[in-house]
Amino acid sequence: MKNLKNLKYWLFDLDNTLYSGHTKVFDQVDKKMTEYISKKLNLNPEEAKKIQKNYFQEYNTTLSGMIKNHKIDAHEFLEFVHDVDLNFLKENKALGEQLSKINGKKIIFTNGSRAHANNVTKRIGIKNLFDGIFDIVDSDFIPKPSKEPYEKIVEKFKIEPHYCIFIEDIARNLKPAYELGMKTAWIINDEPWAAEYSEANFIDYKIDNLTNFLKEINK
Repeated sequence: MKNLKNLKYWLFDLDNTLYSGHTKVFDQVDKKMTEYISKKLNLNPEEAKKIQKNYFQEYNTTLSGMIKNHKIDAHEFLEFVHDVDLNFLKENKALGEQLSKINGKKIIFTNGSRAHANNVTKRIGIKNLFDGIFDIVDSDFIPKPSKEPYEKIVEKFKIEPHYCIFIEDIARNLKPAYELGMKTAWIINDEPWAAEYSEANFIDYKIDNLTNFLKEINK
């Protein structure tokens, strides 16, 4: 962990990274996507779900597939799918304490929306601990792991990749960060699509608890 003490930049994914995937927040978002597709394309929920998953696999986000194939209003989509109940997300004082001890810029890097990132971090009690948010709108709706958003976030926040770490729950999203020279950390989970490539050489650290990982570094 010693070589992580010199880091100047910390990139954090949002969903299932800054809070536990066991909270099932993203399950709600997932259901809202199915509902949106069902209404927008006049399909039954089963057909809508199939399209949703196919687009996620092919385009890395359902939104990207909907934009390319159905010319939807991306902002309308984001607002609808992120209108979820976050009341069961609890304040995480331990995580907040460790985040506040970190030296350097802390930035949220998400395929979701800025509003969703603000809502989630506010519920957890860590909203004011970040120096910025880079969302799907900032990346011109090109999602991770396409290389463009990584290049854009580096440029926007003047990041020096060799002094940066990216922490993320979807293993494949770490590859472009590693190729840019960043350190990478994967949040261990058993979602098949998130764990794919988890044995790849572009993952430097595997962590099962973000707070404990930061605590080790802050020692």
